[in-house]
Amino acid sequence: MRVALLLVAVTLASGCAQPKLTLDPQPRTFTPKSYPQVWEAWTREEESFAWKELAHEIFVSATFESWEFRWAYVVRYAYDYSLTPESRDEMLYASLASSRLEHRFFVTLAGMDFRESNLADKASAWRVLLIDPDGNQTSPILLERVRRPTAVDRVYFPQVNSFRQTFRLTFPAVDEDGRKTIPDGAPFVVLRFTGARGRADLTWKLQPG
Repeated sequence: MRVALLLVAVTLASGCAQPKLTLDPQPRTFTPKSYPQVWEAWTREEESFAWKELAHEIFVSATFESWEFRWAYVVRYAYDYSLTPESRDEMLYASLASSRLEHRFFVTLAGMDFRESNLADKASAWRVLLIDPDGNQTSPILLERVRRPTAVDRVYFPQVNSFRQTFRLTFPAVDEDGRKTIPDGAPFVVLRFTGARGRADLTWKLQPG
């Protein structure tokens, strides 16, 4: 009983320690050492398992490059590459401005078949969608396969490895009908990978700004 209570306490403490995720575009006070924690907070992993074949149909990881994530990324990058304050601020301004126009995800994926797992290939077994709390679905406006991840990709996105393919996905912040693809105050957003072989949903729970 004492061990069980201890495990519960540890679990609760871990849950409380997780940062609240918000898309609120407010200034952040990150240091270069903040990046790993911010990366972890905005990264999700999911898998779909085929019991008949006893194999993973898909194993996917995605980092939501939100306003907050981009701020931490630029602070870390500017430190690592010793950018001047002017260059750092210019990079930050451009990245944050981009986040108002698009929702970007850094994705790594492994599946049963290499070609079917290539999201950028017409023969891909998977369709990718951004889904809001009302069930509205948005397709990516850009889906780019990263054939040779750079040192920056491998260090800043630890999910990159030789067993997974790497992609950058971009969705519009506002669709052609003027609808925000992630509505203001949305309690969550889902990045769905779905197709004949299965489905994997990655969910980010959000707090209102």
